[in-house]
Amino acid sequence: MSLRLLTFFGVCLLAACSTQDAMPTAQEGEALFATNCAACHGYRGEGGELVGGQSAPDLTMIAARNDGVFPRAYVLSRIDGYEHREMSGQVMPEFGAMMLDPEMVPLVVDGVQTPTPRPMVALMLYLEEIQVSE
Repeated sequence: MSLRLLTFFGVCLLAACSTQDAMPTAQEGEALFATNCAACHGYRGEGGELVGGQSAPDLTMIAARNDGVFPRAYVLSRIDGYEHREMSGQVMPEFGAMMLDPEMVPLVVDGVQTPTPRPMVALMLYLEEIQVSE
């Protein structure tokens, strides 16, 4: 093979990898939030009253309620539904099955790089971005 042909294939391979390996963005997460979460938590994530007298929590204050640290593992478990499977009276639906995606992206959670479905990472990044201090 000629050097030009090898260079061409190398550039094509790098271009294909860069689009697949691109991390999700908070903007991707914002679209997911608008579709799946805003009905209960409000468009800005500030929570509100639900039917039946319950309320959705303010998602802009997650870090503030956790001494200023955004708890990635906790947030992912809430989105997934894993944390509250056994709890009765929970209103928050389980989104884990819906957000399973064949594309896994590396996410550092509690100091450990963890393969996580792309939609879950995007939504978590959006929630992390909308945090406000008290």
